[in-house]
Amino acid sequence: MNPRLQHSASPYLRAHAGNPVAWYAWGDEAFAEARRRDVPVLVSIGYSTCHWCHVMARESFSDDETAAAVNADFVAVKVDREEHPEVDAAYMSAAAAFTPHLGWPLTVFVTPNGRPFYAGTYFPPEPRSGMPSFRQVLAAVREAWIERRGEVDGTADAVTQALAEARSSASTGGQIPSVEDLAAAAAAVAAREDREYGGFGDGDPATPKFPIATALRFLQTPVVRIADPAASAVAERALTAMASSPLRDPVEGGFFRYATRRDWTVPHYERMLTDNAQLLEVAVDADDERTARGIAGFLTDVLQQPAGGFGAAQDSESWIDGVRSEGGYYLRDAASRAGIDPPAVDGKVVTGWNGLAIAALARAGARLDEPAWIESARWAADAVIGANIDAAGRLVRAALDEIPSRAAATLADYGQFAAGLVALGAATGEVVYAVRARELVTACVAEDGTVRAPGGGDPVLAAQGISSPDAASDGDEPSGHAALADAALSLWQLGASEDLRHLATGVVAAHAAGALAQPIAHGALLRVAARLARAPRQVVVVGDDPASALLRAARRIPAEVLAIVTAAQSAQWATAGFALFEGKAPLGGRTTAYDCRDFTCRLPVTDPAELES
Repeated sequence: MNPRLQHSASPYLRAHAGNPVAWYAWGDEAFAEARRRDVPVLVSIGYSTCHWCHVMARESFSDDETAAAVNADFVAVKVDREEHPEVDAAYMSAAAAFTPHLGWPLTVFVTPNGRPFYAGTYFPPEPRSGMPSFRQVLAAVREAWIERRGEVDGTADAVTQALAEARSSASTGGQIPSVEDLAAAAAAVAAREDREYGGFGDGDPATPKFPIATALRFLQTPVVRIADPAASAVAERALTAMASSPLRDPVEGGFFRYATRRDWTVPHYERMLTDNAQLLEVAVDADDERTARGIAGFLTDVLQQPAGGFGAAQDSESWIDGVRSEGGYYLRDAASRAGIDPPAVDGKVVTGWNGLAIAALARAGARLDEPAWIESARWAADAVIGANIDAAGRLVRAALDEIPSRAAATLADYGQFAAGLVALGAATGEVVYAVRARELVTACVAEDGTVRAPGGGDPVLAAQGISSPDAASDGDEPSGHAALADAALSLWQLGASEDLRHLATGVVAAHAAGALAQPIAHGALLRVAARLARAPRQVVVVGDDPASALLRAARRIPAEVLAIVTAAQSAQWATAGFALFEGKAPLGGRTTAYDCRDFTCRLPVTDPAELES
């Protein structure tokens, strides 16, 4: 008797405990085994009073030869639809993509990460009336899995995407943008390029000009790079133009808030944490190492506070020769600056903005092999976790000198800080940061599925019956909804719950129409949409040698996820529920890389040349 079924609370499962098929009950164990063996999962759904379920059980599941084929090439899961109605409903919806004849037994083939790629109902033991036999189906699925994995993954992605869209449409009435929608949005943003001086503008020499980093980051997504390379190139041209202009401080490396002239001259000399954190990401993605190093230096040398958090901004004014000077400090070279006091830094540690900086420094440090940047990000994260918390354990908007503000954190604070913690976890290998990020994201989901900052909005406005406006636009920084979706999707890409991907999908769907109508004002949300539209590439490097040639090669791979862990850390991630790390360990004691696309990994490698190929 099968011990996994014989003590089940389901009579239906108990009835199958004597089958020669090595059934699993519904749960993580079956999918973990499928990932370990790299085989598909056969999910068979029925119930104890289902006639054709009994027929198929007698004809196929009780047959030794058929069972041997199932056990050799699949992990089999038996589900009682009455015990797991949500599982039945999900797979029934998926089955509709493959057959108009829905019913039970429901037979669904899914990837080890739970994505359906083929489904049917009852299959006979021998071909009949145009219907293939069950063993023929098993053989065909096995052949496709081994010989045409790309097609299988593509089908699974399409079905999963369709299910996500259906779920989000049912709850929000919206749809996530297609690749075509995103390409059109990118083209609309690119059409606003200032062809002479770079960046975005209307041609008026006196119109202030902003970096609009959120739009630049959207243009740099792999989906846009592939769908419209010309639009994507606008981002690199803008960065090059800004980096060589007066908008960038040539001494300390940071960017100013905006320029008052079309040619990027006469800046407004305030230097913001938000702008520079996001532009660091732009520089890294553009392979502009010089600009990236300058921004990182500004963040760590100028804005980082003694307790670890990053200050909100640096002033535009300073005292020079007893006179208050607008920009005078920045107009001097390094030698001349040495003798005067720099403009003051606003040391207020804003929760969300620190999240942006933590994410940027963690990713940049991992890519450019700068462990000091990663440590700066860790220091800031620990400072925010330690100080930006109220008596109830909720995030607050900011802290000054480690004294928390009484203002509650916004949804953007939760989302931006969570996204920063996810990036920090991947860069340090410390799962505790990702676990904390997961807690922050889930805390923002209400019982009815809507997203909001824990504790509601501003209590004073609430007492007055005044609704706070929805800050849906993210022209300057990611909005609350965009940031939360970004954090949820980043967690999912590390193998966290599929629910987090659904959350990101639902948020994007709810705001997609407005974003597509005004794409330059919604770059952060569109960037999340672009990430949803493409299967992520995930590279996990497991080893203890930070100078490994394999790790250097991994840093050069343009992957959405680069996670660097020791063997012990990899196990901790897996234990914490991050499926990407399950089974990831060094081979023969050597640093090992796992190159995955949407959780399906190539064979692990220890040779840098193999990884780069």
